[in-house]
Amino acid sequence: MLFSLPYGHGHLPLFVPDQYLEGVLRHKPFIQNPNESEADIVQRSLNSPISSPTLDALARGKQSVVIISSDHTRPVPSKITMPLLLAQIRKGNPNALITILVATGCHRAPTYSELIDKYGEEIVEHERIVIHDCDDTNNIVYFGRLPSGGACYINRLAIETDLLVAEGFIEPHFFAGFSGGRKSVLPGIASRSAVQYNHCSAFIDHPCSRTGILEQNPIHEDMMWAARKARLAFILNVLLDENKRVVYAVSGDMDLAHLEGCDYLMKHALSRTRPADIVVCTNGGYPLDQNLYQAVKGMTAAEAAVRENGIIVMLAKAEDGIGGEHFQRQLSSSDDLEALHQIFLSRDATETEPDQWQTQILLRVLKKAKVILVSSLPAEVVQSLHMIPANTAQEAFDYATTLLNNDEIRVTIIPDGVGVVIQGTEDTHA
Repeated sequence: MLFSLPYGHGHLPLFVPDQYLEGVLRHKPFIQNPNESEADIVQRSLNSPISSPTLDALARGKQSVVIISSDHTRPVPSKITMPLLLAQIRKGNPNALITILVATGCHRAPTYSELIDKYGEEIVEHERIVIHDCDDTNNIVYFGRLPSGGACYINRLAIETDLLVAEGFIEPHFFAGFSGGRKSVLPGIASRSAVQYNHCSAFIDHPCSRTGILEQNPIHEDMMWAARKARLAFILNVLLDENKRVVYAVSGDMDLAHLEGCDYLMKHALSRTRPADIVVCTNGGYPLDQNLYQAVKGMTAAEAAVRENGIIVMLAKAEDGIGGEHFQRQLSSSDDLEALHQIFLSRDATETEPDQWQTQILLRVLKKAKVILVSSLPAEVVQSLHMIPANTAQEAFDYATTLLNNDEIRVTIIPDGVGVVIQGTEDTHA
């Protein structure tokens, strides 16, 4: 069977013999009204928010409004969502001072061209946009201790505003359970120290800190506390199909609207499969595969679908490079993966280093399976990160079959690893 798999802004072809194919794990199709546009879907949600007054009603009498907005690493269709949010706020208060606060977390700041791509010229040129900086101590303030004990600091704009709103999208998340909702505050507009405490090795290692799990997830619990403490009053979260088109939207109460979106997503994203010998996976293409750091998310879907000592073929163009000097340094610091993993596990939460969580998760993946990486990164860089470089999906797959040297291999294809929740079933393969 011939596949066309997302890679950067395009696709890569891959042929897999039918007798090898265990299955293709992807979203179940969303049922859509062909006469309803993406903007219609969002507006319908804004007209009927969950457990909340409408946004225009909330905006009445509020002089300052902050809209937390996802950054360039997230495919939130802000060209659609942001104009509708702005219109709703100004309907309630035409004179409101509105700030769009770009939630970079610990990511780099977006470039001007990336802001144009995300919002369009009209918004970039005429609205007040502030880019969060997790290291800017002049604009980050302390506002309490997380349930886990860590000190929490967030952007002062969110603390000082009369009304705090957030836009985002919901997808499976590899340690917070799901994206969206409360994540706009922590890690979105939090300090680096608060993010690092929340992403400590003990939490990352916790069995409930996994894709699709919210209950008893310690990372989620800290995030929920931060969002409530910040008085996040209203959210707009969208769900996207594999073409990054809006197929569903929830708005209203920060917790209940988010849970509604997560429940709807699980009905479409959950896949069950037997462990495969080879799993071919992507990060869904641009923007989520623009660096290797983000591609770890998709690898965790492959991790859940591959057998012990199997092979993962990961497609992530990584045109923006590795995505973090700490991530690269940590991974390349030792050839002993187990010893490196134990170093992270031995650290106290206050000793968490930048990017440690991503390194810890990738080490977990690498301990389970070999990873052949198809990317634009130099081969020597990929090798220094304990992965095998390949130039094309076909080259990687063919090499994987050579390594296994088995005529009865099972192959699973995951066209978008960040868009599915994988649950394994008992392996009955003889």
